[in-house]
Amino acid sequence: MKKDKLTIATRGSMLALWQANHIKDCIEKEHPGISVELLKIKTTGDIIQDVPLAQVGGKGLFVKEIEEALLDGRADLAVHSLKDVPTELPDGLGLALITERQDARDALISQGNKSLMDLPHGAKIGSSSLRRQCQLLKVRPDLDIISLRGNLDTRLKKVEETKEFDAIILAAAGLNRLGWEKRISECIEPEIMLPAIAQGALGIETRNDDKETNGLIAFLNHPESAATVTAERALLKHLEGGCQVPIAAYGELDEDSLRLRGLVGSIDGKTLITGELNGTTATAEALGIELAEQLLDKGAGEILEEVYKMDLKK
Repeated sequence: MKKDKLTIATRGSMLALWQANHIKDCIEKEHPGISVELLKIKTTGDIIQDVPLAQVGGKGLFVKEIEEALLDGRADLAVHSLKDVPTELPDGLGLALITERQDARDALISQGNKSLMDLPHGAKIGSSSLRRQCQLLKVRPDLDIISLRGNLDTRLKKVEETKEFDAIILAAAGLNRLGWEKRISECIEPEIMLPAIAQGALGIETRNDDKETNGLIAFLNHPESAATVTAERALLKHLEGGCQVPIAAYGELDEDSLRLRGLVGSIDGKTLITGELNGTTATAEALGIELAEQLLDKGAGEILEEVYKMDLKK
């Protein structure tokens, strides 16, 4: 019997629900006979809000409970911000597709609408990302980086209303999706801050053996985005890194030519190991692995080892 209903597992944040509803609308428009419902799930990352992500440790903080819903049949598919998804998935599950990527850059939201370089000396910046921290401190070693967790609206209030921070940094994609792009003071170019792996892309996770669901949603795949993200995730996997470590990568396409940039940084921003390679979409995964090896040859492994040993409590 053919399916007439699909269930999407999603986190309950405003952004996660926007993303899940966007996929729901696309499926229902493509398949008028199918209804789609959402299953809201609270993940470990949502529950633990008062501790920096790097201190919590582990991988899959925002996906584990959602994947359990897929495995036990409560959901047919899950919509993830792909930057939160580990490179190793549970047995039986896979990334069915990657949708068209939004703006991959990081966005600065500041008091007085100041740019990064115009922020006052010693400005307080809210961010829980070690990737952002190391790159910020490279160009502005005077900044005071303070851990900041919570949903987008909560974080925005801390700079716009309570003035607890001079600025915060968020992914531009999330702000754009929620229609909040006018709140962005500056989109930080990759030359200053390489994005998180797969930032701006949505990944749809399903059971590998659910051929019907996989067939129904195949139209959502965006090959160009899939190629760039595949290269970035291959680099991350080869470095054995998670989404809370100071690793960055960004793939860009010019027709079939794929340019991949990568970075591993020390938390204090004093050492940034970078590299760049060019390849094709057909060799995206191999390109990511090759660039990871290049970074390791330059000393990235030693930096990551030091990061894992550190007491990251603030």
